[in-house]
Amino acid sequence: MLSTFLISLREGLEAALIISILIAYCVKSGRKGSLKFLWSGAATAGLLALAFGALLSFTSTQLPSGGEELFAGATSILAVIMVTIMVFWMKRSARSISKQLQGKVDTALSLGNLAVATVAFLAVAREGLETSLFLYAAFKSASHDSAPFAGLLLGLLGASLLGVLMYRKSITFNISRFFRITGVALIVVAAGVLVHGINDFQSLVNLPGAKSFVWNFQQKSNIFTTLTDGTFGLSGSMTVLQLFIYLIYLIVTLFWFLKRIPTPGFTDHQSIPSHQSPETGQNGPILSSSKTT
Repeated sequence: MLSTFLISLREGLEAALIISILIAYCVKSGRKGSLKFLWSGAATAGLLALAFGALLSFTSTQLPSGGEELFAGATSILAVIMVTIMVFWMKRSARSISKQLQGKVDTALSLGNLAVATVAFLAVAREGLETSLFLYAAFKSASHDSAPFAGLLLGLLGASLLGVLMYRKSITFNISRFFRITGVALIVVAAGVLVHGINDFQSLVNLPGAKSFVWNFQQKSNIFTTLTDGTFGLSGSMTVLQLFIYLIYLIVTLFWFLKRIPTPGFTDHQSIPSHQSPETGQNGPILSSSKTT
């Protein structure tokens, strides 16, 4: 449940942040008529993400014996690669994402409403497809009860609520710090997804060490092993190869992720201002920052 909650909260907030920036900029620019095209582009991207997730699930169920495990293992490794790239990209781009999106919207507004819908579609589709892939991998490596699905719903609801509150300026939100903290959490989740993928390959394509266990409590599953598996990806049975890859990925990725990028004079405190009085332009940039000591 925790892994799917973190994934949907983090990715959902990214999508909500993007949509909020696009809406606020259109309103501030006096182009409220373009909002319905913006929403149509974002909604189409959401439907595409749902269709992609359904396609992954359908494909895995149609594969022959052993094929589903290989497919799950391959998608797990691909999902880990994509989410690792994503957390590093967001670490570098969170501070400039508003200006990037504003530039794209400026160009789109000059080209017409179809271009506005396209900008919204492309911005949200990347997040949606990435989320569908990672959630599919997380679901395959999680328990088969209703907890992962509950975590997914709670994460999406939380992301939606935070997005609305930020847009209405009911709260100020430290965007960079949020993505840094959730980035660490996602890296831990990704490490667990990775070792589950390695387990699929070990059992089906004869990777070395399939029988060399560091521990094996598979027949003694309890609340503790369920929690460690759902939270850290440490399942009831771990081979030497799995644990080695888990630790190497976790240590190396966290080291580079937590290494600070020097940005003199910049603060992480950011918020999305409300869209009141757009014609006065007194609200400042879509994402504002203030220097703190």
